[in-house]
Amino acid sequence: PVRNRGMVAVGTSADTARFATDCIEHWWREEGRTAYPQARQLLILADGGGSNGHRSRLFKSSLQQFANHSGVAVTVCHYPTGASKWNPVEHRLLSQISINWAGKPLRSLDTMLGYIRGTVTETGLRVRAWLNDKIYPTKIKVSDAQMKSLNLQRLSVCPKWSYTIRPLSDNRGP
Repeated sequence: PVRNRGMVAVGTSADTARFATDCIEHWWREEGRTAYPQARQLLILADGGGSNGHRSRLFKSSLQQFANHSGVAVTVCHYPTGASKWNPVEHRLLSQISINWAGKPLRSLDTMLGYIRGTVTETGLRVRAWLNDKIYPTKIKVSDAQMKSLNLQRLSVCPKWSYTIRPLSDNRGP
């Protein structure tokens, strides 16, 4: 069944791969593992570039840490450049947030979070939002050796943009 729920993180630091994976981990802790207790795999639809892009070594390395900690395999399918408009999150979530705050001044983070949290639709969409005020350093490098240590398998369809990262152990964190 479709849960029709969304979660948005508003950050105050640099948009980095660690920010992206911290937001995924936050969602998993707060909602995902309770809503999907039998889940052994998570699907992420992501843009092709930026902090969570298909070339980001740090994104892949950080997802490996999440997979190890959660015990959940992570399959990532990146949209090619210019194709993210087809991502259902754009249509089902972000468009509704934009409609909710249209024409309203977003003068503070509290105001922004309030409009995001106040986003509901007739079909039952409900949105949670949280402020991530952690400071994320930029320009973190991931070595070739670190990349080789990842449990990453490319998918047969669009292998440049699609892969699964499996936990390196069966130990589940909290």
